[in-house]
Amino acid sequence: MIRVQAAINRGGITIAIDGQLIGEYIAEVEASIRTSMEQYKEVHLFLRNVSYIDEAGQALLSRLAVQGVELSAAGLYSFHVVTQVQLALRLPPKSRKTTR
Repeated sequence: MIRVQAAINRGGITIAIDGQLIGEYIAEVEASIRTSMEQYKEVHLFLRNVSYIDEAGQALLSRLAVQGVELSAAGLYSFHVVTQVQLALRLPPKSRKTTR
């Protein structure tokens, strides 16, 4: 199961997801992000209560990060995955904003 929520903020939009970022939900999350990227200058993906991320989910996070989507996470597991994606892509420090 996955829940996707959007909140417009100064300068852009934050998409928060809860649940599992796995194969069957990737298209839904990606569609939400793509729509947001067309409408807003800054897009932030916040992994709020994500309990599991499979390989397809990690690939999505990598694609989005390369395209300029800011990633952050709450919780040790999600924080670790986001950090690993950012390190693998060698993103500049500005893009490494994460919360625990």
